[in-house]
Amino acid sequence: MSAKQYRKKPVVIEAVRFEKPYKRVQEFCPSIRLIKRGMQGTKIAFGIIPTLEGDMTAGLGDWIIRGVQGEFYPCRGDIFKMTYEAVEDEE
Repeated sequence: MSAKQYRKKPVVIEAVRFEKPYKRVQEFCPSIRLIKRGMQGTKIAFGIIPTLEGDMTAGLGDWIIRGVQGEFYPCRGDIFKMTYEAVEDEE
């Protein structure tokens, strides 16, 4: 028996890029923990997001996605670009 093919259902998600200003990222994903490095811990190095699968790391330039059930998870920039496209406002 061969495997069947399936197409992912089109779902509109919300996402923000993990970049400055970090306050915008924190407002979007309140559960993210920003990890600082560098001279006296002043530069944001990455974020840690608790998910259903455990803690996941978001690096600078990654996208933080709010899923269909309100959950948050990171997505690398290149994968995000291949998977998602912007939705135009219908106003």
